[in-house]
Amino acid sequence: MLKKNAFRFFAALSLLLLVLGLTLSSQSPAKAAATKIMPLGDSITGSPGCWRALLWNRLQSSGYTNIDFVGTLNNKNDCGITFDGDNDGHGGYLATNIANQNLLPGWLSATNPDIVVMHLGTNDVWNNIAPATILAAFTTLVNQMRANNPNVKILVAKILPMNPSGCTTCAQGVINFNAAIPAWASSKSTSQSPITVVDQWTGFNDATDTVDGVHPNSTTGIQKVSDKWYPALVSALSGVVNPTATPVRTATSGSTPTSVRTATPGGNGTTCSPVSAAITAPFIKDGAGAFCWQSSNLGSYINSWNLASLTVNGVNYTNLWASTASLPAKVNGYWYVSYNSTVAWGHFETK
Repeated sequence: MLKKNAFRFFAALSLLLLVLGLTLSSQSPAKAAATKIMPLGDSITGSPGCWRALLWNRLQSSGYTNIDFVGTLNNKNDCGITFDGDNDGHGGYLATNIANQNLLPGWLSATNPDIVVMHLGTNDVWNNIAPATILAAFTTLVNQMRANNPNVKILVAKILPMNPSGCTTCAQGVINFNAAIPAWASSKSTSQSPITVVDQWTGFNDATDTVDGVHPNSTTGIQKVSDKWYPALVSALSGVVNPTATPVRTATSGSTPTSVRTATPGGNGTTCSPVSAAITAPFIKDGAGAFCWQSSNLGSYINSWNLASLTVNGVNYTNLWASTASLPAKVNGYWYVSYNSTVAWGHFETK
């Protein structure tokens, strides 16, 4: 009798363990941790910085849902739409003061970002601080970011133009500062922790896109800022998360990312017509319209954003950065660039 009961007990136990094993094995794997993105800056970023609301919702609708905007501040109710309002946009702060007062390490330890989206230097320029001094502060901040996370990806803005009343040096000061950023970024960027420069200056008008010559207005201003951050942030995310949307580019070492587009089958060799103009690098086009350009020299790279389409000899390069080494072969010694934008803030450049 004891033997029979023992047999029944072990049989029941074996069945229970089998059921538990099947249940556990059928469970979905744990969801990957959300990628943490810190918007870092001054009042342009934080007060209320509603470009962040537009950017957040565009990322969500594009399939980048496993993300988390982080920061020690939150103003999620200031923009009239739902979004993740966490940020470190501290109104009135100077980059030099953030570095000199050692403020950033505390913000980093509270949030541990994977990506930092940084628009800083406006108040420094307003205070007539030299570009070299501001960039020395940037170096301190970058070192602190990497001390917190050696793999952090850093997006640094060429800052918005500004021309506030009472500051006769501001407009040219921004130009001088922005001119120094790319070389600094290139010297500090690494393959482990790349720095990407995002040109927020080009195409932004301080007279029509701001409320006061400095802060983006709630219509064209915040839209332009969001649109400039979007492709660069998607590029950074493409190496961190696996969204449902296909990333348009991926960041590598150096200050600029490389294209991940591939040639459309049969596209190589297709020319556009009629030719609107012959162009050569450096060349920039902003605005709406459809054009066909012929070029024998596109410099070292092409870049575009806010376009309906951009093709080079029939290959799709819409809204991405690409080295000219990755472009299709020339046709009779030329590349044919087809540009199509339906908005005034469409942009193409080759340098």
